[in-house]
Amino acid sequence: MSRNNIGAGVLSYGALAVSLSGRGHGDHSGTCCAHDRPAENSSRTSRRRRLWELPDRYHCPIVGVCFDVAELRQMMNKYLKYPPETTDYMWHTIAVGVCNTRCSLSEKMNRTLDQRFAPMIRAMSACKTPAELRESWREVCRLGVEIPAGLWAACTHPVCDEELEQEIHSDIHMIQHQVGAGVRIDLKAMKALRAENEQLRIELETLRKRHEQQRQEQAQAIQQLSQKVASLHADLSVRGTSLRRAERELDRVRALLPDLDDRERLLARLKETEARLLAARDREQELEREVVRLRDFATFAEETIEVLSQNPVPEADDGGLDPACAEALLGKCVLCVGGRSGSVNSYREVIEQHGGRFVHHDGGREESLHRIDGALAAADIVICQVGCISHNAYWRVKEQCKRTGKPCMFVKSTGVSSLGQIVSDVARKSGEAEGDGDGAKGTSLEN
Repeated sequence: MSRNNIGAGVLSYGALAVSLSGRGHGDHSGTCCAHDRPAENSSRTSRRRRLWELPDRYHCPIVGVCFDVAELRQMMNKYLKYPPETTDYMWHTIAVGVCNTRCSLSEKMNRTLDQRFAPMIRAMSACKTPAELRESWREVCRLGVEIPAGLWAACTHPVCDEELEQEIHSDIHMIQHQVGAGVRIDLKAMKALRAENEQLRIELETLRKRHEQQRQEQAQAIQQLSQKVASLHADLSVRGTSLRRAERELDRVRALLPDLDDRERLLARLKETEARLLAARDREQELEREVVRLRDFATFAEETIEVLSQNPVPEADDGGLDPACAEALLGKCVLCVGGRSGSVNSYREVIEQHGGRFVHHDGGREESLHRIDGALAAADIVICQVGCISHNAYWRVKEQCKRTGKPCMFVKSTGVSSLGQIVSDVARKSGEAEGDGDGAKGTSLEN
């Protein structure tokens, strides 16, 4: 069938209704009976109106709102045969034309709407007046959820009058316009969403590629680590085998040498004994050095006692020096080692009154022995009071004076009154030593 034929068929509603009514009702004529389409001025009954009994202006909104295009096409294909390229508008127009007459297709459409919207029909059946039905219809429009069900239940209700019909037709007309505007807005929003979706798809693809690259890198890293772990397991297995072999060898050696443990204990004791022996030898050498030092000190003490017993130190009442020694003492540095700490100033006065320079060292009791080397190097005459110095200081003074040839007097008395006589003897002997010329230097003078 061509498009022209389709158009002609659409315009021939009477012939189409006759053919359809002939299929469903063999005794019907080509026109509607009086009870099928009552006059507009006939009185209302309690029976709900059928689809073909409604005013013509209702057919277009009912078909467009209550039926989906695909559903309508599928339903009408059972009764009418049109080419597949027939447009949705053509199907809608044919369906609207069919609704004017009672036929098999219109009856099928009426039954479908009654079954689909049965809950809303039951809900509006409680309305007994047009006012109640109007209020119910307005509530449906306000909620905007069940518009198709409310449209079918309200316009087929027995109490629906002409005024309410006009109001329902106006409301559904505006609702369709609003739905169309909403569809345009939705289409615009859908276009923006599609663009956004495309952008998100591109970003998702980028992320997927990056994730795939990271997954591959991670898989490679895991593979490398797995290989390393396998290598370490193999190395551990080899070492474990070597260790077990060494343990078996050790057990075999221990079986061949039952006293191996005893030997190990004896070897440990031998090492300990050798360490103790070395420590004992070091202690013995230290004791030998101490014995030698004590022997030298005993020899020095005996010599000092002998000298002091042969030449007792005079106990003079005044601390003056012999005038003959003043010239020999003038400008010389006199080092006094030891002595009482309270008499140091008195020693200084005696030496400085006769032109000498006084230097003192306590002999190691409080001052460091390292300082005494510098004092001995700077001194011209040394007086060592052996009763008030340490052994190390004594030996250091004696050794350095003997090596450098400086006159040194070892005395027992620490009195200030005897210092003048001691210095006079030291100056006199120092002068005699200088007068000898090539005579021996560095001989210690003891009193």
